[in-house]
Amino acid sequence: MQLNNPLDVYKHLPKTNCRECQEPTCLAFAAAVIQGKKKLAKCPHLNESVLEKASVITNEPISLANQQEQILKQLKKEITAVDFASSTERLGAVLTGEKLAIKILGRDFVVDTGGNITSACHVIHWVTIPLLSYIISSAGKDVAGTWMPFRELKKGTIWLPLYDQRCEKPLKQIADKHTDLFADLLHIFGGKQVGDNSKEEISFVLYPLPKVPILIKYKPKDELDSKLNIFFDRTVEENLNIESLYFICAGMVVMFEKIAVRHGIH
Repeated sequence: MQLNNPLDVYKHLPKTNCRECQEPTCLAFAAAVIQGKKKLAKCPHLNESVLEKASVITNEPISLANQQEQILKQLKKEITAVDFASSTERLGAVLTGEKLAIKILGRDFVVDTGGNITSACHVIHWVTIPLLSYIISSAGKDVAGTWMPFRELKKGTIWLPLYDQRCEKPLKQIADKHTDLFADLLHIFGGKQVGDNSKEEISFVLYPLPKVPILIKYKPKDELDSKLNIFFDRTVEENLNIESLYFICAGMVVMFEKIAVRHGIH
């Protein structure tokens, strides 16, 4: 039995993203095996018969774009098994014919049973994988209203260096350069004010996905430096895997940066 590509490896894995192999997801492990960076036996949950019969054909390292394309292909395959009609409550979605309508940052995105996504606005690449992952694997846990920082999530420390560089730090830079525009952006993309917002602190709750809220708190500079923190509901990892959570946060920040550039604040 020859395993020629990541998807060949992935179909034999437990798909639990347990990280015992030291990779963030089973798909990432599968890609590492094909790249020759990991041995197949590093997965402790792999059936022994697979180990005995499998012959891995390693390739040159594949690009991030190719990895994302393979992940997207697998997700589109898995989504065909999802019963849309019975999933609306679990996902906080609306059934429109045979399709699901799900709000992302206040905008409607429509997904068909083949995993194809349409929207009145541009369907940005960072939306597709998190949205499909959410539909397939969200436990549908209701929002608890208890907030925690990224580093305190179960797998948060693994992604924390990237998260700091691509999420909180650049978002703080946008807020520092034009606080009024920042508050407007949060409002435009469906943010709801929390408490008594004032010049001393801005607090908004946004919904990148219906059951994945984030709380953004920004305190402008006074005698001390300014401060921005993003908090997540304690149920977040039951409704979205940490990899998709990182990508949707980083994608949102890139979108805000592009809007800021158009408004000439860089």
